[in-house]
Parts: sequence; structure tokens; C-alpha cells
Amino acid sequence: MPFADDHILSTILFTPLIGALLMLFIPRERADLHRWMGNLFGFLGLLVSLPLIGRFQSRAGAPQFQFVENASWIPSVGAHFTLGIDGLSFLMVMLTTVLGAIAILSSWSAIHKREKEYYILLLLLQTGMLGVFMSLDFVLFYVFWEVMLVPMYFLIGVWGSERRLYAAIKFFLYTLAGSVLMLLAILAIYYYRNTFDVRAILEHPFTAQAGWLQKWLFWGFFFAFAIKVPMFPFHTWLPDAHTEAPTAGSVILAGVLLKMGTYGFLRFSLPMFPDATVKYRGIVIVLSLIGIIYGALVCMMQKDMKKLIAYSSVSHMGFCTLGIFVLTPLGLSGSIIQQVNHGISTGALFLLVGVLYERRHTRLISEFGGLSTPMPNFAAVYLIITLSSLGMPLLNGFIGEFTILRGVFEVSWQWAAWGVFGVILGAAYLLWLYQRVMFGSVTNPANEHLPDLNAREYATLIPLVVLAFWIGIYPAPLFKVVEQPVHRLVECVHPGYYADAHTPGEKAATESGATAAPAAGSSTTAPTGAPAEVK
Repeated sequence: MPFADDHILSTILFTPLIGALLMLFIPRERADLHRWMGNLFGFLGLLVSLPLIGRFQSRAGAPQFQFVENASWIPSVGAHFTLGIDGLSFLMVMLTTVLGAIAILSSWSAIHKREKEYYILLLLLQTGMLGVFMSLDFVLFYVFWEVMLVPMYFLIGVWGSERRLYAAIKFFLYTLAGSVLMLLAILAIYYYRNTFDVRAILEHPFTAQAGWLQKWLFWGFFFAFAIKVPMFPFHTWLPDAHTEAPTAGSVILAGVLLKMGTYGFLRFSLPMFPDATVKYRGIVIVLSLIGIIYGALVCMMQKDMKKLIAYSSVSHMGFCTLGIFVLTPLGLSGSIIQQVNHGISTGALFLLVGVLYERRHTRLISEFGGLSTPMPNFAAVYLIITLSSLGMPLLNGFIGEFTILRGVFEVSWQWAAWGVFGVILGAAYLLWLYQRVMFGSVTNPANEHLPDLNAREYATLIPLVVLAFWIGIYPAPLFKVVEQPVHRLVECVHPGYYADAHTPGEKAATESGATAAPAAGSSTTAPTGAPAEVK
């Protein structure tokens, strides 16, 4: 099917957009038809992405970017409509289509006003997110990066809770501020490289020979991506946005939008500015560790279920940035897989809070208690997702956190120890929340006869439970997919790193995903060693 392979990314990208355009012609009064159309194209968006699973090549020697599409777009500025994916963007695209379909389905009975605009904006948001992960041209990437802001702004501002306008404006201004700095960095890259082609720039990165330029470019991109992650201290927009957004908005925000920041670090910062990355990674690692501990401690003080889960994202995403900037193969692999895990687990937690909010119209922890009696199936699913989020073995959260901590330990056991402390705090606040909501007697009469999960709610939650078990029990396919992107990233920041594993035992360890110490007298700076060696 050569045509399908040549245009599969365009098909995935524009399927939600076609649905949004068709819905413009449906009368506003037909709310039922808007619900059906929104869910139909959300499911179609997932369906057309499934062939990627069988066609994507993760073997050694496969092209770096696959299913590449290239067409002239704005010749006057040298911008092209260029799409392509590697192992990293493949996982992000699949996460986006899965969570997008589930988020749209979760809105079926939750939205009772302006249904037409709501579903159109969700589909436009889906297109924007997919475009970010597929773009191989800087202008195209920036357009999708900005387009994504508008639907999320309106989703929070129109369908959110009491303080929705404040949260929407705060989200928009924070993200826009970072975007402007990134735009300046993109224009500087074009000035010095005379191209917006990401592939061309990756082949000729900005190294130490570029002097001050590569440092300023690194920080220009850093602020845009750090705000999006969100990394401490750029995180303050996140709890408000999460808390006030509708359930579907929170699922997409936690599951996909936050990953744009870590994706940006992996796609642009590390390979394009390798020397600046090595020079400043200590700062980023310290900020990541602060975020892990701070986010977990703040979670333990929350009274609102949704705000607690929002702050947990600050802590969990701190692990992802920590894994990226230790610059070891295991750290990078674990970070990418943990991004997928976070999308699954935290997206499911927001869905579960949405189920309770639909029944009680409150998110206060004190309003609940003993829900396992009237809602035993809900309690079972909630327990699985809680254990997944805190990193229980045989569930997805464990393999990501374990791999990251293993990679961090190779660089500094002190950093790994702080990370483990964050894991302990994470288990504390998640189990505390579960105990307060699910166990004990039903003290509030309003909770005595709450209905258990219905068929539609099972349809949104069971796929995420299955993915949590599958990744936890058999994560090998994910490691295989990220192997080549991680190999290239490590070689970018530490040239000759894999060649330094010169003995047969070291070779075997490296090829299995472990790292080895550099050869004596190597001129490169390996990502292992004592903390004092890290600049």
C-alpha cells in the first residue's frame, strides 16, 4: 500500500480536522448529533493511527524518520510542509490518538452547553497536538505549537469550573511567553543555517564552536519547554488549569500537552545544542529534583482531589526531565517510557475524578468516604490506577521509574536517593487519597446509593487498565522502539560513547540497555562518574 505509507501521517493528522469542519454544518440544536460526530471522529483518529504499529520499523539500520511527507508550503520564507516520525514521536502520536478518543468519549454526559463548539475544539486540539509530534519543519512545528493553545484556552475558559477564566488566561499567558522566546531562537537558527528543516539542523548541530550563540539558543528553547512540562518554578499555571478544566481537558492536558515539553527537550535541545546541554544539565537536574519533592509534599496538603492529582504531575514529570538530563541510555529510555506511563495513569486518575464529579458535583476529599461499598467496581479500577501511578511492580509506573533511577544512579547515587524519596512521598499521598475516599463507613448520606461504573465509563477506563498491565508485564516492545532514538541522542551529547564500551562484557551490557564507563584517556565526557565531574 504505497499510497497509504506515503500519506499515512497526513491521514492521521487531518482526520480530526475533517470531523471538526463537518460539524460546522450541523445545526447547533442537534446536540445528540454533535456527540455522535465528535466520538466518531475521535475513534476514527485512533483507528487510522493503528497501522503505524505494524509498519513502523524499529530495527537497527532503519531510517531515522519514517513515513516522511514533504511539500512546498511558504516558498518566500523557505517553509515546507514536512512530516515524519521516529520512535519517540511514534509513541507520542499513539498516546495522543488513544487518549484523544477516550477523552472525547468521557464527555458524553458531562457537557450540557455549547456541545457543538466543545467537540469542534476537542478535535482541533487533537490536530494541533499531532502536528507538534509529526512536524519536521520549524515553521510548521511552531504553527501547531501555537494552534494547540487556542482550543485549550476555550475549553478551560468556557466549560471549566468557577475560576475558569483566571485559569485559562494564566495558562495562555505562561505558554505564550515561552513560545515567544522559542520563536526568537527559531529565527536565529534560520539566520545562521538558512533553513527551517529540522533534519538538516540535526545533522549540523550548534556546538561549542558557535560560542555564545548555542548557549542562548539552548535557553530560548529551554524556557518554552520547561513551562510546558511544567518544571519547577514554572509550574504555577498547571494546578489552576487542571483543577478548572473539564474532565476531558484535564485528561488531554496531563496525558499529552505536558509531554510536548519533554518531547521538545529530546527532539531539539539535546541533539541541536549538545555542548550547552552538557554544560547546563546540572541546573536542570536540580530543578527536576526540587519539582519531584516539592510536588509530592504539596500533594499531601491538598483538599481537592483534582488539585492533588495536578500537583502529582509536577512531581512525576520531574522524573521525566531528570531521566532526560542525566544523559545516560537508561535515563533517556526510562524517561520516554515514563512519559507514556504518566499519560496513561494520570489520564485515568482524572477520568476517575470526573466520574465522581458527575455523580456528586464536588471534588472535595472530605465529601467522600467509604465509596467502596456502593461502588465496588469503581474502587477496584481506582486501586489499580493508584498502584500504577505510585510505581507498583507489574504495572507500568514501575518500569519507567526503575529505569530512570537506574540511569540516574550511574551518574550520582545522591540524585537517585532524592528520586527514591520522591517515590516514597508519591506512594504516601496516593494511598492517603485512596484511603480517605474509598475506605471506612459511608458517613455522608449522599454517597450511600451512588451508582457504580456504567458501560461507557468502563469503555474509557478498561483500555488504560489493560495498557498499564501490558507495559508493566512486558515493556520490551517500548524499549525496542526507543532504542535507536536514544542511541542517537547519547551519541550527540557524548560522541563515541558506545564505542568506549570496548570489552565484550561492556559491549553486551551497552547493547542490552546498560551503560559502560568510557575508555581510559577518552577525549569525550561520559555521562557517568561522580557528581563533581558534572558541569
